[in-house]
Amino acid sequence: MEKFLDKLLSVVDTVNSYTADYILIVLLIATGLFFTIKTRFVQVRCFGEGMKRVFGNIKLRGGKQSGGLSSFQALATAIAAQVGTGNIVGACGAILTGGPGAIFWMWVIAFFGMATIYSEAVLAQKTRVVDENGNVAGGPVYYIKNAFNNGFGKFLAGFFAVAAVLALGFMGSMVQSNSIGEAVNTATGIDPWIVGIVVALIAGFIFIGGVNRIASVTEKMVPIMAMGYLVGGLLILAFRIKCVPEAFGMIFKYAFMPQAIIAGGFGAALKAAISQGAKRGLFSNEAGMGSTPHAHALAKVEKPHDQGVVAMIGVFIDTFVVLTMTALVVISCLYAGKGPLSGFAVDAEAIGLANTNMVQNAAKVAFEGFLGAGVAAKVGAIFVAVCLFFFAFSTIIGWNLFGKINFEYLFGKKSVVVYSVIAVIFVFLGSCLKSDLVWALTDFFNYLMVIPNVIALVALNKIVSKEAKEARRLKKKA
Repeated sequence: MEKFLDKLLSVVDTVNSYTADYILIVLLIATGLFFTIKTRFVQVRCFGEGMKRVFGNIKLRGGKQSGGLSSFQALATAIAAQVGTGNIVGACGAILTGGPGAIFWMWVIAFFGMATIYSEAVLAQKTRVVDENGNVAGGPVYYIKNAFNNGFGKFLAGFFAVAAVLALGFMGSMVQSNSIGEAVNTATGIDPWIVGIVVALIAGFIFIGGVNRIASVTEKMVPIMAMGYLVGGLLILAFRIKCVPEAFGMIFKYAFMPQAIIAGGFGAALKAAISQGAKRGLFSNEAGMGSTPHAHALAKVEKPHDQGVVAMIGVFIDTFVVLTMTALVVISCLYAGKGPLSGFAVDAEAIGLANTNMVQNAAKVAFEGFLGAGVAAKVGAIFVAVCLFFFAFSTIIGWNLFGKINFEYLFGKKSVVVYSVIAVIFVFLGSCLKSDLVWALTDFFNYLMVIPNVIALVALNKIVSKEAKEARRLKKKA
């Protein structure tokens, strides 16, 4: 079994490397650039509008909505899916493989991705469906079918739905529970399988409650967990404040000089930095992947544009705020100053550093002069374990909803119970498997989702640009 899993990991890694290095980079950047131009830089023009719609409507008790969600509940559910292990483990993995410069390319992907996710949210609103009981459903499968009203459209929609169920409902949940299990084990010594049982039981209780229970949980959890992580990150940076400018400098420097720290020539090193930024950026903010439109389709808003600008802020918070905090903590503590990886003279693996423990080691470096090495290590481990639990668990419940929508599309409403049972099993299994294989399989199915989603987005670009144009007209008129 061990040999089979190793062989499977090798095959999946090979496929993923070609997909991320070539197809994914082109699709994400080209699509984001295309919609940035088509919407006349909507992520810049309407950034203030989006911030007002988000922070002017925060309610931690939005209540049960009839036939959908409030705009903030939809955003909270989307951010719950976006802000997960990708913001901690994924960001660290990108830095380890692509160097600090990979974070710059994550920013680039996210900037253009804000225009992409605006388009996804607008189309999800325009093509959503309401059944005879007033229940709302929407997402890429609906706008894919709208884009190609023939057999090809049905095939693409079905392909996306299968990939979404596997990527989000099953494999993606495994990644999240795997990270929770490892983090809790490091902090407390509790076996990951025990953690897996607890997480699976709590998740199952929320799954059974349906979309309203999920929204009720996420609207409270997301603001609190984000603020808690940012406060903890700022505290760490306060102890390394002199190294923060150097950390910023390294992000920009090694975005364009990666060969100084990555083996090989300039071209190969640059490709590694960009590809890591692209694929980990996708896993973090999910713009172009087709996951969060499921949540934005449920929002009760006056115009599709209104939810489109709200969706943009989700990407901004995910990448430019939360993920950047992780990057600054790791780089300022481990790479800058006299950190253990300063000068890139030491191999991270040789001193026991991996993507799963970089943040807790960064906290140890920051606090050890004040608390002592032993206590600092414990504090760092507990901080990361708590943050990862909330980040990863919120993603599990968000992704479960998205996977359920696609499972129901494929097999009908009566299949939802079967889906929920399978999803709970995968949550538990994720805590017990090798993290490398789980991450590789999740990346694989994430990439498969991108292709049909982007094809449909481009095919329906006139609807998006018309919506953005109408919003500009109304704004000038007002």
